[in-house]
Amino acid sequence: MEPTRAKARGSLGGILSPDCNRGECIKNLLNVLCIFLVLLIDQVSKAIISSKLSLGQSIPIIKNVLHIASVRNTGAAFGLFKSSTYFFIAVSIAAIIIIGAMLIKSIRNKWLLNIGLILIMSGALGNLIDRVRLGYVIDFIDFRVWPVFNIADSAITIGTILLIVSFLKRTPDVAHV
Repeated sequence: MEPTRAKARGSLGGILSPDCNRGECIKNLLNVLCIFLVLLIDQVSKAIISSKLSLGQSIPIIKNVLHIASVRNTGAAFGLFKSSTYFFIAVSIAAIIIIGAMLIKSIRNKWLLNIGLILIMSGALGNLIDRVRLGYVIDFIDFRVWPVFNIADSAITIGTILLIVSFLKRTPDVAHV
C-alpha cells in the first residue's frame, strides 16, 4: 500500500492514524475535544435561552449592567451586517477549513496560537450551526452598552485576541551554535 493512502485511512481524518506519532495524535485529539467542549457549551446555552425566554424578552442579572435576552441575529458578530446569512455561511465554512488546516500543522509548544485557533473554530462552528439550522444566530448576553452576543461570539473574540498576542510574542529564531 502506498504511504499516502495508509495515512488517509486513519480514523478522524488522520488524527489517530497509524502514521501519527503519539504526541501529535494526543495534541490533535485534545484540539478536537476542546473544540467540541466549547461548541457544546455554546449550543446548550442557546438551547436553554430559546426554551426559557420568548423572543425579545430580557431578564436583568445585574440591573442596567448585564441582562440575559433572547435576540435573533441575521448579521455577523454583535449584530453587524444584518441579513447576510448565506455570505456568513460561506465565510464560516472557509474559516473552519483554513483554521482546521492550521491546527493540524500547528506546533505543539505554541499554546496561545493553538488555543486561539480552537476558540475561533469553535465559535465559527457554533454560529454556523445556527445559521444553517435556523437562518439566524441566537444571541443572549446583553451588557446594555454593547450589541447582544453569545458564547460563540465571545470565543471568536477571545481567540482573535490570543492570536494577535501570539503573533506579537513571536521572537525571531536564533541559531544555536
